[in-house]
Amino acid sequence: MTIQITELDWKKLQNGSDIRGVALEGVENEPVNLTPEIAGILGKAFVTWLAEKLKRSPAELTVAVGRDSRISGPELMAATMEGIASTGCRVYDFAIASTPAMFVSTVTPGWECDGAIMLTASHLPFNRNGLKFFTADGGLDKGNISDILELAEKNDFNTSDSPGSITQHDFISVYAEGLVNTIRKGANHPEDFDKPLKGLKIIVDAGNGAGGFYAEKVLKPLGADISGSQFLEPDGTFPNHVPNPENGAAMESICKAVVENQADFGIIFDTDVDRGAAVDKDGKELNRNRLIALISAIVLQEHPGSTIVTDSITSDGLTQFIEGELKGVHHRFKRGYKNVINEAIKLNESGQESGLAIETSGHGAMKENYFLDDGAYLVSKLLIELAKTHREGKSLTDLIANLREPEESREIRIKILADDFKSYGNQIIDDLKQFVSQQEDWEIVPKNYEGVRVACKSPAEDGWFLLRLSLHDPVLPLNIESNVEGGVAEISGRLFEFFEAIAHLDISEFSAGK
Repeated sequence: MTIQITELDWKKLQNGSDIRGVALEGVENEPVNLTPEIAGILGKAFVTWLAEKLKRSPAELTVAVGRDSRISGPELMAATMEGIASTGCRVYDFAIASTPAMFVSTVTPGWECDGAIMLTASHLPFNRNGLKFFTADGGLDKGNISDILELAEKNDFNTSDSPGSITQHDFISVYAEGLVNTIRKGANHPEDFDKPLKGLKIIVDAGNGAGGFYAEKVLKPLGADISGSQFLEPDGTFPNHVPNPENGAAMESICKAVVENQADFGIIFDTDVDRGAAVDKDGKELNRNRLIALISAIVLQEHPGSTIVTDSITSDGLTQFIEGELKGVHHRFKRGYKNVINEAIKLNESGQESGLAIETSGHGAMKENYFLDDGAYLVSKLLIELAKTHREGKSLTDLIANLREPEESREIRIKILADDFKSYGNQIIDDLKQFVSQQEDWEIVPKNYEGVRVACKSPAEDGWFLLRLSLHDPVLPLNIESNVEGGVAEISGRLFEFFEAIAHLDISEFSAGK
């Protein structure tokens, strides 16, 4: 079933600072609410918003459009470009691109597009799609998206007598060349400046998303052996695994490929390449806390004593590593990559240096790279260090040898069935704080910016938990970690007694592992 424009609830297309919708039928009878017609209107709305922001007419603007490998992408992209061109705005068609590349097109000398749109729905199922918007100031925020949707709903746009041109450009090669130059300069190989990765076998797993370019256009020119790389060809049905570094099957696939091919390093990207993760030569994941620790070690070598901003569910061991081992500052903030990035920007503006903002999901943004969450750039920073350590006969993971990792961890998603889920969820968090105050060996952690984080002090638990309200969904995610075997079960068992007594909750996932 396709929702007609007259029946569309435009606000439901907003997902934080992105637009997301159902582009194809066939999954759980979801109604299609992101059609080519709607995409065209959104293109017009973005140009109208951009023209007003820049105080210029649409005919004076250039907007770049790219997409990931989703099968709905070509048709939605064509409609988006036609909508943009109808206002008189010039359009650059970048075909398959990455989300970070679309932003880079707004700041690259000689290109300097006034705005850019990426059609993607990140790691969501194949039938979804969406739009991300950029200007030279970065990705648009929630308020901007609301304004664009308001314009789209009114659907009252001026059509130019002279439509803008639509021209094709290979920008992903321009973007890739920038990464090649970054790695060459960073590695600064004394004997072979142009090929600092010579002698290293590096496998890329693009999951049939948009990241396959990294093997041929970045690694190969740097001298790396890329044999064994897999799923580089774009295929929007995602036939091999979900392109998502947080997905177990995806990580298992790249880990296996590294071991079987006796590679020195493995790289995996999500669909639109704004997230990345890696695998060491032993097939061990460099993901989540390990990835944050590794890139933190690199950043703090370059900027001693600076602040690393992360989301709220990072481990205690990571804090000890950043502050004790690396002598940096760990600022644990909220979930949501935009929240983390904006907090790092805010700290810098206040005089507290922060060179890295990163979520456990793999969204990592660096001050030196416009605070853009760019999986390919993050991986490139790791490769610079890999080239250096290889030259010295060392291992990249020596940098995180002293990282203390939890023995156990678990996430339980508790569904809220009450109508006003936000106020109900916040009340539960307040009630939990009261419950914790009555436990002798539990202690609320100070300087927590989201939900409630509790340190569990008893030797049988030796860990922590965090209960927070999901950013968008009627869910209370509960993260638990322990440094001892059986500790998570001890902590979750006590928490189950608390949740069991509360109405309007679905705790089936909780009790399943009790």
